[in-house]
Amino acid sequence: MEINYRLGIDIGGTFTDAIVTDGHGEVVAALKTPSVADAPEQAIFHTLEQLQSKGVDTRSIKLFVHGTTLGVNTLIERSGAVTGLLVTKGFRDVLEIRRLRLENTTNLYGDKTQPLVPRQLVKEINERQLADGRVLTELDPEELLRAADELVKDGVTALAISFLHSYANSGHEQQAEQLIRERHPQLFICRSSAIWPQQREYERTLATVMNAYVGERMGSYFNRLQAGIGQYGVSATLLSTMSNGGMMTAARAAAEPVRTLLSGPASGVIGATYIAEQAGISQVVTFDMGGTSVDVALIDGEPAYSTENQVGDFPVIIPAIDVTAIGAGGGSIAWVDSVGVLKVGPRSAGAKPGPACYNRGGEQATTTDAYLHLGILQADRFLGGQMRLFPELAERALTHLGNQLGLNATQTAQAILDVATANMYAQFSPLMARKGVDPRDFTLLAYGGAGPMHAFLMAREVGIRRVLIPPSPGTLCAMGCTVANLRNDFVFTLHKSSRGLAEDELKTRFSSLEQQGRRWIEEEARGGVKLEGTYVIYSADMRYEGQAFDLEVMLSESEISKPEEAKNKFHGQYESVFGISQPEAEVMFVNLRASIVGLLPGKTMAILPQAEASGKPIEARRISFDGQEYQAKVLSREHLTADSRVSGPAILEEYDTTVFIPSGYTIHGDLYGNIIGEAD
Repeated sequence: MEINYRLGIDIGGTFTDAIVTDGHGEVVAALKTPSVADAPEQAIFHTLEQLQSKGVDTRSIKLFVHGTTLGVNTLIERSGAVTGLLVTKGFRDVLEIRRLRLENTTNLYGDKTQPLVPRQLVKEINERQLADGRVLTELDPEELLRAADELVKDGVTALAISFLHSYANSGHEQQAEQLIRERHPQLFICRSSAIWPQQREYERTLATVMNAYVGERMGSYFNRLQAGIGQYGVSATLLSTMSNGGMMTAARAAAEPVRTLLSGPASGVIGATYIAEQAGISQVVTFDMGGTSVDVALIDGEPAYSTENQVGDFPVIIPAIDVTAIGAGGGSIAWVDSVGVLKVGPRSAGAKPGPACYNRGGEQATTTDAYLHLGILQADRFLGGQMRLFPELAERALTHLGNQLGLNATQTAQAILDVATANMYAQFSPLMARKGVDPRDFTLLAYGGAGPMHAFLMAREVGIRRVLIPPSPGTLCAMGCTVANLRNDFVFTLHKSSRGLAEDELKTRFSSLEQQGRRWIEEEARGGVKLEGTYVIYSADMRYEGQAFDLEVMLSESEISKPEEAKNKFHGQYESVFGISQPEAEVMFVNLRASIVGLLPGKTMAILPQAEASGKPIEARRISFDGQEYQAKVLSREHLTADSRVSGPAILEEYDTTVFIPSGYTIHGDLYGNIIGEAD
């Protein structure tokens, strides 16, 4: 019988994670390989070779979904294409002026963020449309082409077009794109009305510029990847995850890479949502600790979404799963500041040279070196024994750092863990307060290469009583790729008072957005993706007249047909957030939103067979922790069944991570292979 495999790959800054599942959702293979920063596709090719060596027939891969940090890294490193920008006359400084907000209101000497497009590569075009879409000044084709010629002469290879009010009328942008493509077919061109047609001049222009800036590099990468996987017999359509937790074809991602910038963290949250649903847990805080940072998200039945995300120095208006980066990762470097205080991060050793114990040239102590020296990591069983660690190099780095603090290597290692945990707590607690939740009501779902190792320390500090460690936690982001659905978001700026709405205007506008979504689904499905159904999610950004900030209100099919019902829902949501409402006031419908979701079939998870408890320790290892010496039980996770109960201090070892259970917690398994840890 033919096996239809699903392959999910997540390319991180330190490791590239991969997971293969069969038609029942059961994990067939999970592995990690060091990422290759200059050529990310090489890590994928190495992964396919490893899968073949493990007996996985790569010709049977029928779904191949992957996420990459290439786009976001290109932005952060400022290594994108030389990009030009065409704007309406009088708006040349849209990227310079930004929002006139101080990034840090207590720092009056902060450096100004440099725009992705320097001012000399921004050209003004004498055209003008009004907010209602009417044309005030026609586009001058000769002036347009003259500006494009000058930009090409200046070395521009990517071009963004963002005219005033093009969200209301895309005619001038479409005309400009067509004329320039005919003159300069080699340019990578994108227009704001196609990328994200929403009112907010700076954010819309910035999203278009970011798309142009990273598009050329992303397109080249996808072309190399698509050509390379064919050599391994992979004929499946190449798909890419998106910042909103959905996925789209790689061809579409190459044209609209700005939608993939936060795809890695989003994939992890989608995987965590799937795991939590299977386990019957609805309220979850995700804790994704990798080599560089910790990503945190809230799941209350469904993941939270945001249109106020940040990538490097820039805001991103396109909807994405609401993920916040906090604290330090496993590769974060420990150092001593000018007044002798120990700090951990934000600088990371990355994959190369990596922590000192990797023996790849790194000489500075990291969180991973601390775990190895304390005995929590085992040198010859890292990554299932495929990668050996060097305790003597970790000790040397810790000793060197400790000399600056007056501590020995063991004390320094403990101090690194304490500081890293304190960093996380200092950012985690205010984050939970801003979101209005009590973390004690939630379960901490830990994943990433270092997440399970640090999760109980974080839970202990915050007061969370339950921790969930999913199967193959080091590759959960990759697993999220295999359970994601096709999904895309569409927006229309209405900006009308409820008293000015025509009859059926809301319904008509939402129907238009839905039609856009269904056309998109059909185009993506023609790429070879099979779906078992679709559905649409409706919402509107609403506010009282005269206010400057919106609330996104989820709307049912009934409510989009009846503005009064939509208004009442807004009043109720406003009161739940602010404690008051004004039912007599008029309401503004600012932006209408529709998200189309195409459901992939066959996403199930195998239930493990019942077995007798067999959680017998591999060994008893002497570890140092909290300034004390312990004999910790060391177990292989595969021997822990649903009936096993193990109290800390204990260590669970598996291929892609190590789970550390300190004193005060007891763990047990469940039917889905999860580890549940609860405070004693």
